[in-house]
Amino acid sequence: MKLIFIRRAADNILITVFYELAFGGEDSELTRLDQKRTPLFDAVKKYVDDKVIQFHVPGHKQGRGIRELSDYVGERVLQMDANGMEDLDYANNPTGVILEAERLMANAFGAQNAYFLVNGTSAGVQAMIMSACEPGDKIIIPRNAHKSTIGGIILSGAMPVYIQPEINERLGIAMGITEESFKKIIKEHPHSKAVFLINPTYYGAVSDLKAIVRIAHRHDMAVLVDEAHGAHMSFHDDFPLTAMEVGADMSAASMHKTAGSMTQSSVLLLRSDMISPQKVKQVLNLTYTSSASYLLMCSLDIARKQLATSGSDMLENTLEMARWARREINSIKGLYAFGEELKGTPGCHDFDETKLGINVRGLGYTGYQMEAKLRKEYNIQIELSDLCNILAIVSIGDRREDLQALINALSDISSKVGDVEYKNTVIIPQNPKMIVSPRDAFYSPKKMIPLEESIGEIAGEMVMAYPPGIPVICMGERITKDIVEYIGVLKQEKCELQGTSDPYVNYISVLGAE
Repeated sequence: MKLIFIRRAADNILITVFYELAFGGEDSELTRLDQKRTPLFDAVKKYVDDKVIQFHVPGHKQGRGIRELSDYVGERVLQMDANGMEDLDYANNPTGVILEAERLMANAFGAQNAYFLVNGTSAGVQAMIMSACEPGDKIIIPRNAHKSTIGGIILSGAMPVYIQPEINERLGIAMGITEESFKKIIKEHPHSKAVFLINPTYYGAVSDLKAIVRIAHRHDMAVLVDEAHGAHMSFHDDFPLTAMEVGADMSAASMHKTAGSMTQSSVLLLRSDMISPQKVKQVLNLTYTSSASYLLMCSLDIARKQLATSGSDMLENTLEMARWARREINSIKGLYAFGEELKGTPGCHDFDETKLGINVRGLGYTGYQMEAKLRKEYNIQIELSDLCNILAIVSIGDRREDLQALINALSDISSKVGDVEYKNTVIIPQNPKMIVSPRDAFYSPKKMIPLEESIGEIAGEMVMAYPPGIPVICMGERITKDIVEYIGVLKQEKCELQGTSDPYVNYISVLGAE
C-alpha cells in the first residue's frame, strides 16, 4: 500500500492518508486522483443525451408526467431524475460510477472511504453512532449537539454521557468543549466507547480537536465528528483543522450547507482502525433509500470537483467578504459581530470566520425580532436567530452586494433606535438529569400533560429550537422549573420550537400511563 501525504501549509501539519480501494476488496496503490473528473455527473449526462426510452421509475418520465413542475424548473432537471441501473450504478452497493465519485470525494478530504448521503448529515450522524456503538455502550456527547444524535442513540441503544460545553455569557451561546472538561469526563466514565464532537459549532466556535482526538485514542475511544457546518474547511489554510486532518475516525459533512451541493446532500467520511468500512456500509444499508436522487448525488460530484480544483480561490474571496462585512457591522452602533477575537476564550480554540454572528441586544431587540424585521421590512432572510443574536452564513455563493444590503439594513435599523441599556438576562438552563436512557424512554408508555404541570416529570419527547436543532430537553430527562420557564421565554419570542407532538408546546409528552 502506498502512503499519500497531504499538507496544510498554513498549519504545517503533515497528514498520512491510507486509502483502501473497494474494488475486489484489495488494497491498492493510489496517487493523488484527478479531481477534475466527475464520473457520476458524466454518466448521467450521457444517459440524458442518449434519450433512453424509459420503462422504469420515476413515473413522471423525464418530466412529461408533471408538466407544471417541468415548465418551472426546466426539462433537463427532470431528465436527470433517474434510477439505479448498470451504467448509472446503485447507491446501496456501488461498484461503478458512484463508487468512483465516492473515491474522489474521499481523496479530496483525506479519508479512506466516503459515502454519499441523500438524507442530510442527520443520516451521517446516526450512521456514525451506530457504527461505533452497540447497545449499552457509553458515548460522550456535548450538550449542544444536534437532535440527530439522539436519534442515533435511540437506534444504537447507546447511553449518552453529556459533557457541558462552555457558555459565552455575553453572547448567550454555547461554545465548544475544553481539553480539561474532556479529561474530567473520561475519568468519570473511563470505559466510554466513543466521543462525539462538533467542528465547528453553528456559531463558528471550534474546540481543540487535535488534542481531544489524541486523548480519546489513548483511551481506545472512537472519535466521531459532526462537521455539518465545516464541509468547506479542508480547502483553505485560514480555516480550522478538520476531523480527517487531525486523525478522527469518522465525520459527516453537510456539503449542501457550505460547499455548494444541493439541499439534503452530504458526505460521510471514514479513516479509522477502529471502525471497518464493512460495518459502516452495513449500518447505512439499514436506513439508506433504495432510490437515491441522482440530482443530489451529481451535485455532490460537482461540488467536490469545484472545491478540490478552485476552492482555495473561491474561499479566499468568501473570507475577504466575511471580514469586510464584520468590520462594517462592528462600526454600527449597538451591534457586535463576533469573530476571531473569541479565539483563546473558554471553548473556542479556533474560529470559522464565515459564520457571521451578530449580537443585537445593544439595539434592544432579540435575535428573533431582528430576524422577523429583516425579512418583513428588508426582504433579507438570515440563517438563524436566538434570544441575543442573528447568524448569517457567508459562503462561496454569496455576493458583495448582498452583504452590503444586510449592512445597510442593519445600519438603518440602528439609526432608528435610541439609547438602549444593554442587559443580558438570558440564562441557559443547566443540563437536566437523565433518568431513563433515550431508547428506553422512546419505547415507554407516555401521556400528554400541560407544560406548566410537567415540572419533575420525565420527558417523553424532545423540545428544541430550530434552527439550530439543539434540544432544550431530551427524552428520558427530568423536566425542571428552569426548563419550563426557558421554553416559555422561547414561546413568547415566537421561536420555532420542534420535537413535540403539540406544535404549540402547550402540552408535552412525559413518561407514564394515561
